[in-house]
Amino acid sequence: MEKTMKKNPLYFCLFLLPTLLAFMIGFVIPFGMGIYLSLCDFNTVNDAKFVGVENYMQIFQGDDTFVHSFWFTALFAVISTVAINVIAFMVAVLLTKNFGGTNLFRTVFFMPNLLGGVLLGTIWKVLLNGVLVMFKETLTTKGVYGFIGLLILIIWQQVGYMMIIYVAGLQGVSDDLKEAARIDGANNRQILFKITIPLVMPSISMCTFLSITNGFKLFDQNLTLTGGEPMHNTEMLALNIYNSFYDRIGWKGVGQAKAVIFFLLVGLIAIVQLKLTQSKEAD
Repeated sequence: MEKTMKKNPLYFCLFLLPTLLAFMIGFVIPFGMGIYLSLCDFNTVNDAKFVGVENYMQIFQGDDTFVHSFWFTALFAVISTVAINVIAFMVAVLLTKNFGGTNLFRTVFFMPNLLGGVLLGTIWKVLLNGVLVMFKETLTTKGVYGFIGLLILIIWQQVGYMMIIYVAGLQGVSDDLKEAARIDGANNRQILFKITIPLVMPSISMCTFLSITNGFKLFDQNLTLTGGEPMHNTEMLALNIYNSFYDRIGWKGVGQAKAVIFFLLVGLIAIVQLKLTQSKEAD
């Protein structure tokens, strides 16, 4: 097959065409339309009126909630990324030890990731409000309660998924290297930081990338757990864009402009994070 494709490029184009069409229809064309609509005032795609950068100016001149949502989301993404990866790595180290039942524990830790965000948000809302009501508080009484609730939810959901990636990375670390280090007098802490962590940096890069992008893109858990209350204090970027687009009359163009800025922010942050972590990977 490979020789045939090299001799006749038509076969290559023929196999590539369905995927290319799906990519164009499902991503490139909607993305291009999204950028154009961010420069328009519209209620439907058919009545879009070009207004230039007016929507982008409106974000920073007439909507303080977007800036607050950005800093709230950024703080949440940083704290959740650190917490998720530290906990997931520690669990992965424990579950790569030689003791019975490790496969069962891996399955149990991974299971929360299989649940939908709306279901998780509803479950944790009932659980956390059930605890807070004993102190005459709720998740929406203060912004800090909602922030902590979102952290607990996302950590519980994602630790198992990241743990699986770390387990795969740890299993690729040769026991001979660790044994040689012990013979040379290295203790467990030195082996962890000088051998294990450098060798699993590809896994750390992947998990950090997934964690930080998931933190920024969090939507359904935020919607069901706090709904952005109180007074938009726990409203993350994705929910802020949703509310601008659907809940504010005449703000569809502004909501679309926010979505474009959101894409650029998450893309830039993800690229910087990958560059920083990949530069530390062992050769």
